[in-house]
Amino acid sequence: MLCGALLVGGTACAGGNGSTEAVARPAAASSSPAVERQKLAKTRFVANAGLAAGATYQWIVKPWKAGKFKKGAKGRKFALVKAGLAGAFTYNRLKAAQRNAKGDPTLSKAVAPLTAGIDKLKDLPKQLRKGDGVDSVSGSFDDIINGVKDAGKSAGAEVKDKVPSAKELANGS
Repeated sequence: MLCGALLVGGTACAGGNGSTEAVARPAAASSSPAVERQKLAKTRFVANAGLAAGATYQWIVKPWKAGKFKKGAKGRKFALVKAGLAGAFTYNRLKAAQRNAKGDPTLSKAVAPLTAGIDKLKDLPKQLRKGDGVDSVSGSFDDIINGVKDAGKSAGAEVKDKVPSAKELANGS
């Protein structure tokens, strides 16, 4: 809910209304909207990255470490389907966090090296659902999430896991 409110609020702040406000205000006050957008970008980054981290840990890393993805494991198919959904959700939230990072110069520099890794995650949810190379796929998600967390921390935006609800996971955002 909070993430959705932040995203809607952020979209409203970045919309066309901002340009008319800048025209109506004196030039000296025009620097404050840029600062607000940077703070909002950092907050949105933390929210999106936190959701991605929570989904990855809850439905990919934790079951992977528990051996739920191994052939013959009880509930393997259901675990793989949930992991595939979590993978798609994680990719979606990481791309959103990446866009948010562009609004903050420090975050932008910290997250830039992770762009290629995030882009590589695009096809991995399909592999998770099929059960192909689950160990390497799970490890890839874990590595990217840890990289995003480290990048955020180095830029002063500490990311904490926030497990999305099943509804959020199914909706993809």
